[in-house]
Amino acid sequence: MAELYIRVAEDENEEPMEIPSEDDGTVLLSTVAAQFPGACGLRYRSPVSQCMRGVRLVEGVLHAPENGWGNLVYIVNYPKDNKRKMDEIDASSAVKIKRGDQKTSDLIVLGLPWKTSEQDLKDYFSTFGEVIMVQVKRDVKTGNSKGFGFVRFTDYEAQVKVMSQRHMIDGRWCDCKLPNSKQGPDEPMRSRKVFVGRCTEDMTAEELRQFFMQYGEVTDVFIPKPFRAFAFVTFCKFWCF
Repeated sequence: MAELYIRVAEDENEEPMEIPSEDDGTVLLSTVAAQFPGACGLRYRSPVSQCMRGVRLVEGVLHAPENGWGNLVYIVNYPKDNKRKMDEIDASSAVKIKRGDQKTSDLIVLGLPWKTSEQDLKDYFSTFGEVIMVQVKRDVKTGNSKGFGFVRFTDYEAQVKVMSQRHMIDGRWCDCKLPNSKQGPDEPMRSRKVFVGRCTEDMTAEELRQFFMQYGEVTDVFIPKPFRAFAFVTFCKFWCF
């Protein structure tokens, strides 16, 4: 008897693979499982009723339908638990792909020294990945730095790496994170913390609180000790200035 091959696939829409039969025309389940690990049987769509039909399995041997194997495509059956695990793996892979496709966002850099320029900022952050935008925010009237700026990367992984650590820029520790306007509602309180630069030693926490209350409810004012010419003001919720 000439060697016979039957067409087997994991799904009706996938390209099938040819599986060899035995001399008596049967197909061993172990032969199918060798190509489709975890397989426990086969099924096919009836040309007459268009319903799915199961292939008879007896002691590890798959028997051809009444009219022979023909040119049908047989679909692999998996145990329900295995099928669930495969679905979980597919979902996990989809999540990884989705994460990999995420776009980068503008990151705010807090605590910049007054002397730091756009070029200084670009030179520093270029060590993490390709930088497509840098900006140091300056006072409109004086042109002096406001003590913070923005940076954006081409690669999302570079963005994540930068956000995971503090940065020593021109001799000062700086923080880099997503701007508040782009954070979700579940972002912790620290996301509503505003950096206040160019403070003077005679400023008090109460004076800062009174000033910033015009923008919203202030929950905390922090002035580092020893004095370092800056402070942090935390709001109950995000406010645009």
